[in-house]
Amino acid sequence: MPPRHDLKPSSAATLSAGAGPAPADLLARLRARGDADPVTHVERVPARPGTPAPWPDWAPAGLRAAFARRGVVAPWRHQAEAADLAYAGTHVVVATGTASGKSLAYQLPALATLLADPRATVLYLAPTKALAADQVRAVADLELEGVRPACYDGDTPRAEREWIRRHSRFVLTNPDMLHHGILPGHAQWSGFLRRLAYVVVDECHTYRGVFGSHVAHVLRRLRRQCARYGRTPVFVLASATSGDPAAAAGRLTGLPVTAVTEDTSPRGGVTFALWEPPLLPVSAASPDDVDLAPVRRSALRETADLLADTVASGVRTLAFVRSRRGAEVVAANARRALDEAVPGLGDRVAAYRAGYLREERRELERALLHGDLLGLASTNALELGVDLVGLDAVLICGYPGTRASLWQQAGRAGRSGQEALAVLVARDDPLDTYLVHHPEAVFGAPVEATVLDPANPYVLGPQLACAAAEAPLTPADLELFGDGAKEAVDALVEAGALRQRPTGWYWRHRERPEVDLRGEDGAPVCVVEAATGRLLGTVDGGSSHFLLHAGAVYLHQGVSYVVDTLDLADGCALVHPEEPDWSTHARDVTSLSVVSVRSYVDAGPVGLFLGEVDVTSQVVSYQRRRIATGEVIDTRPLDLPARELRTVAVWFTLSPESLAAAGVDPADVPGALHAAEHAAIGLLPLMATCDRWDIGGLSTAVHPDTEAPTVFVYDGHPGGAGFAERAYGTASAWLRATRDAIAECACESGCPSCVQSPKCGNGNNPLSKADAVRVLDVVLANLPS
Repeated sequence: MPPRHDLKPSSAATLSAGAGPAPADLLARLRARGDADPVTHVERVPARPGTPAPWPDWAPAGLRAAFARRGVVAPWRHQAEAADLAYAGTHVVVATGTASGKSLAYQLPALATLLADPRATVLYLAPTKALAADQVRAVADLELEGVRPACYDGDTPRAEREWIRRHSRFVLTNPDMLHHGILPGHAQWSGFLRRLAYVVVDECHTYRGVFGSHVAHVLRRLRRQCARYGRTPVFVLASATSGDPAAAAGRLTGLPVTAVTEDTSPRGGVTFALWEPPLLPVSAASPDDVDLAPVRRSALRETADLLADTVASGVRTLAFVRSRRGAEVVAANARRALDEAVPGLGDRVAAYRAGYLREERRELERALLHGDLLGLASTNALELGVDLVGLDAVLICGYPGTRASLWQQAGRAGRSGQEALAVLVARDDPLDTYLVHHPEAVFGAPVEATVLDPANPYVLGPQLACAAAEAPLTPADLELFGDGAKEAVDALVEAGALRQRPTGWYWRHRERPEVDLRGEDGAPVCVVEAATGRLLGTVDGGSSHFLLHAGAVYLHQGVSYVVDTLDLADGCALVHPEEPDWSTHARDVTSLSVVSVRSYVDAGPVGLFLGEVDVTSQVVSYQRRRIATGEVIDTRPLDLPARELRTVAVWFTLSPESLAAAGVDPADVPGALHAAEHAAIGLLPLMATCDRWDIGGLSTAVHPDTEAPTVFVYDGHPGGAGFAERAYGTASAWLRATRDAIAECACESGCPSCVQSPKCGNGNNPLSKADAVRVLDVVLANLPS
């Protein structure tokens, strides 16, 4: 491990103020930590002046004064444009950069309407509780008489819910509560719904894949109930910059939406560095070791050290980490390093993630805002909209999956107009490695279009069942729910879920449908401490086989537990506290059969296909790996049931003759295809709004359905999530990036930076890096651009 420079904390006064060195000076200090320069590229995003606009004539004087008290003397031009459209009754999406003031664009028309009409109401939807709580604070701080903003979510005490239903005129919630609580109880909300003027959908770019498809139908169910009460609310959506915001917002709401995309707000300059952790020296290997390729220092450890260094410099820093466990690890390691330098300094760093109590989350947000905390390691729970004024730096531990999220996270710093530093710390992964060595893919490319598919039958059918349980479906409703609705209703009738009568289709059961918006597979599994019976948390059913198998290490609020037993029938995992020096990694085996082909390209010796497939997978074992080195200690068998998934896949086939002509020996074909599959999965997020954990793959030298060497990449959600379709439509560019990522990697035989996968069920064996390049050369030579 490269030596760390001793931490040199700033003065107590500087630490209290959270003021530190300029971004360029801070970056130079961080780069000097080791022998080799880990920075592969530095991008300077220049500062930009703002373009103000006059207040709209319809904005009441009292509202203007309230905004002025908060420091808003005039709107920016894009805010005024979006607000004018919404106030005139046009559905609008404002898709501008982080900290561009999108909140004002919807607050202005919504609050003006509430002040002009004492009976009007507004519904605000956020993807996270933290964002809704932040917006409640912002609206309440305006101190507008009669608005009475209130959060209505899973944290809301039951005693307050009745008051909110009756008296709040600005209700802030999330799609899950709208789906589970408000729409099923629409009769109790009838007074609110029949006066509903605006529906605000904040951070709408996060509604993608299966989750986005479910939310699209929840919004259609909301529109349906509003229409039954005689209302047609105006939808105002806020989004990060995206590839086609008007079309994405239209798919989400089912309505024509006008986009406002020119960002006219001022912005402080950002110094944005791409950071590749150094290689670790090859450790002494045991005779059983077969892969002695050097590996890179963990992105988690690198981020923790950077967080400790920035905090020691008095720089208020937010570190984004992809997983809950990772956020805990980064915070713990940073605290340890700081306490070693200055006892007690580690108290200025904390972790933030879902799963904490409401009071804990709010206290952490307050402590960061007020400077009590200087460093926070967070999941993407703090990516969205929460106004964290005063942050100086953002560390991003691993590419977050999309450029939209990358810029959202980087934009958390510098919100007061000051200069800021953003650092993307690459994981040892094909996509991250590709990006830090191809900065044009980060800084020169447009952000992605949001992918969702409301016609997904695995989403549409359950959502129509929910709608029928709320009120009988009519033929007019089927038009509202779009393509495939009639077929889905017919299937529900055939299954006995609906009964058709002359007046419509009726839900037949006493209990309402159980539908999970997140597309998670199965009921949550409770994690219980065996000795005390204390409930520690829950894990969704789809992840339980991987995270809660017997022997798995489970981390909760900084404490490690080891799983004793997993009872899938009762939905319970029993654990005991333990601090092992190893981590666990489940391994699965997968088989796949082709159900149907939607579309294909005949390219001579190469075929490209899109269609439905059945995937059967089973977790069969897990590895224990040393935390310090990543060394594999052993592999232990597991006995868990197989799981089946019908989804959408993209796949390509090659003729054996074309592979032989390219120099791929028959014995090397399995390793060549396997390596190409891994890299293709890793690079797909360049083209689609997904990450590698949303998708799966399989490769085989001869597949029984294609009768040829084949590589499959499939969506990891029932019915598909739109990612395979995106891969099929951009196959040439996707596979070209895949080929380049493999060929340009400096390793000899394959590594995590190119063809090894952290989720491989076969232990990354066999793999042939050189032959994977030859396979992709054949595909690209024949596939149309």
